[in-house]
Amino acid sequence: MSNPAVPPRSLAEALRARDDDSLAALLRARPDLITPVPTDLTQLATRAGTRASVVRALERLDLFALRTAEALAVAADPAPYAELERLLTGDAGDPAVSAALPRSLGTLREQALVWGDDDRLRLVRTARELLAPSPQHPSPTGLGPTVQEATAGMSPGRVQEIVTAAGLGSTHDAVSAVASLTALFTDRKRMSALLADLPEESRAVLSRLVWGPPYGQVTSEPAPHLRRLLDLGLLVPTAPGTVVLPREVALHLRGGRAHREVEPLPPAVEHAATHRPQVVDATAAGQAYTALATVEELLKDWDEGGPAVLRAGGLSVRDLKRTAVALDVSEPVAAFWVELAYAAGLLASDGEADERYAATPAHDEWLEQPPARRWARLAEAWLTATRTSGLVGGRDAKDRTLSALGPGLDRGAAPEVRHRVLTLLAGLPEGASPSAESVLARLRWERPQRREEDLRSRLAEWTLQEAELLGVTGRGALSGHGRALLGATAPRTRDAVSRDPGDNRHGQAPPDTAAPKTPDAVPQGPGDKLPVHHRPVPVAEPLSPAEQATASATAARLLAPLLPEPLDHVLLQADLTAVAPGPLRRPLAEVLDVLADVESKGGATVYRFTPGSVRRALDAGQSASDLHAFLAAHSRTPVPQPLTYLIDDVARRHGHLRVGAASSYVRCDDDALLNEILADKRAAGLRLRRLAPTVLAAQADPASLLEGLRAMGFAPAAESAEGDVLITRAHAHRTPPRSAPEPVPDGPPVPDATLLAAAIRAVRAGDLASTTPRKQGDRPPLSPGELPRTGAAETLATMQAAVLTGEALWIGYVNAEGAASQRVIAPVRVEGGFVTAYDHTADEVRTYPLHRITGVAELAGD
Repeated sequence: MSNPAVPPRSLAEALRARDDDSLAALLRARPDLITPVPTDLTQLATRAGTRASVVRALERLDLFALRTAEALAVAADPAPYAELERLLTGDAGDPAVSAALPRSLGTLREQALVWGDDDRLRLVRTARELLAPSPQHPSPTGLGPTVQEATAGMSPGRVQEIVTAAGLGSTHDAVSAVASLTALFTDRKRMSALLADLPEESRAVLSRLVWGPPYGQVTSEPAPHLRRLLDLGLLVPTAPGTVVLPREVALHLRGGRAHREVEPLPPAVEHAATHRPQVVDATAAGQAYTALATVEELLKDWDEGGPAVLRAGGLSVRDLKRTAVALDVSEPVAAFWVELAYAAGLLASDGEADERYAATPAHDEWLEQPPARRWARLAEAWLTATRTSGLVGGRDAKDRTLSALGPGLDRGAAPEVRHRVLTLLAGLPEGASPSAESVLARLRWERPQRREEDLRSRLAEWTLQEAELLGVTGRGALSGHGRALLGATAPRTRDAVSRDPGDNRHGQAPPDTAAPKTPDAVPQGPGDKLPVHHRPVPVAEPLSPAEQATASATAARLLAPLLPEPLDHVLLQADLTAVAPGPLRRPLAEVLDVLADVESKGGATVYRFTPGSVRRALDAGQSASDLHAFLAAHSRTPVPQPLTYLIDDVARRHGHLRVGAASSYVRCDDDALLNEILADKRAAGLRLRRLAPTVLAAQADPASLLEGLRAMGFAPAAESAEGDVLITRAHAHRTPPRSAPEPVPDGPPVPDATLLAAAIRAVRAGDLASTTPRKQGDRPPLSPGELPRTGAAETLATMQAAVLTGEALWIGYVNAEGAASQRVIAPVRVEGGFVTAYDHTADEVRTYPLHRITGVAELAGD
């Protein structure tokens, strides 16, 4: 942006000189400024200077941009560019800092934290108050107050004594004395001579305070080396027993630097290891398959109704432990899978009186999809979810335990951190896995001012772990399908971390470019002396929902060939086990889950046949012949004889006893078998008695009676009131239709292009209405923002005259909601209590009720 002919006198004037693209960049970087849309640029500038908005903007600055703002806070107001550069580079200079300074200053200008030309740079007042040194809020620079600020409460006589002791001539007033002392402390040559005459003990005291904090304690009778510093004004008392090192003295001792470390460039993400991309993709695909199997097992375990919902919401500690044991994982990992299924909309609470967790109808639809599509849905839900499973087991602000699926787990920064961590991984060569320490160091550089810095680091660590569990990464490196999920196959990048150090001083952003793949692809410029690997990794913009759906479909397409094909067979063995050498097709897996118990998992799943599992299949309505046919059809090995005997033996005894409801009863055609049951001491708890030669009655309910007889080694079958055998199948319990939980945003959402264009148009229009010169006549001038006030008759007459002359008018208007605004209109027709006019602020023809117009004024010119 070129320098205007007249320098801006306020932030509003500086914003008024911007083009639409620059305003759009401001509103995109600080979306809180657009909610609600400001009426004009003056209100936008006022809102940009509020404490809450400035704090949020400072929190989103990278380290070097923040260092630049802190340096401006201790510089003169306004400060020339050269002074700012000296504060950051020191007397010796620093080419890297000088090259990166235009970029950071451009960021501050873009976000309306700094305004003015290069010879008059101004930090907005609120930011200066937040960053400038004060006894209550020490500056991050470690600098103290200036000589003028430190001596503000000192008596004029004492000031004259300091000036005389420093070898300066006495003055007529304290103001000129302080100015003379300041000139001494900022003169490098005279200051060096003054410090050279100090004893070693005095210089040691200054060295301890030079990098902050600048405050120290002294006794009522300080030692001679301290007295010498006080006499010369090198230490200034601020309170009884407290002294401070003036800013000018500290800057001289620091060599002119405002900071000990500046770090103009972000730390590089270091490689911990490098693998072949094919190995990374294969490993990630294996993890993706395990993720799908784990989520399926979790939902199958809760198929008939899962754990109860706590009164305060969420899972109990006992239920989480039970789930972890069932999934054969640790409790934190179990919490991750539970939260992931919840974020994907696959499970929820059923909302009934005895509220429990269960699968949703969306789970059944999810099971019908191909494996790769199922994985993409889980990965997309994880990438955008704000619920953070890593917090489970911790404490909230009220010292209450945070439970899985419970309240208090939303962290708005989670999606941003996940996206940023994966973007950093995408910036590495394919197959390279980063060290966690370098990733955390990079994130700390990008957001040093975050109030929840510890949470941000933990979110990054959890992201690396969860991405590996989910199969987004393999061996720590981003996989091909993970890269596609991020949208990194065709990156759309922006300079969110830093722009090219060779950018111009006024902060105009260079065109968006993808990260160069080779040093030869880097355009030459002032900042190109730096190694390529030290350059900021471009940040991929968050994808819109439509773009994310496309990216997820691409990721699923890349993952599909890497997942194992489901099998239609198992290998039966003579030890009553079956080995599934890979994933099984769904009908085979469902039947085998009923007929056998899972003994071990892994690359191959081992199922074991037991009398109980065979009886479970018979209870589900299968016959012995059905089971024999099923095994023969799906086994690549002959059916072992022990398994055939087991099925026949259980089937022969199955249903020989019949249990029904009297309270309950047992009936059997073999009275000898009933005699055996009555004689067994283990049946005492069932309280059986004979009603007939073939019928026993019990005081236990049918379910307890069934369990008791099975524990004794019998194989009873339940029967209905009509005497028919009951077939027991697992009844899937489903919640009513539920939508996935909505992410909780971390502040206002970034506006899209349509909203930005509409908002800028409205702000420009409102600014036109508020700044257009008006004819005042005999009326006193209006204050900024004040609406014109005229009577109904005068308003009508002015409108009718403007229709004849075609002149534009300035009006105040109050809409039906009571919102007041200023508008510039060109009346076309006045009739029926309405005025039809071309509204310059809206750039369209509108009709306004006359009774809602507060007043009208003629414009001073075109």
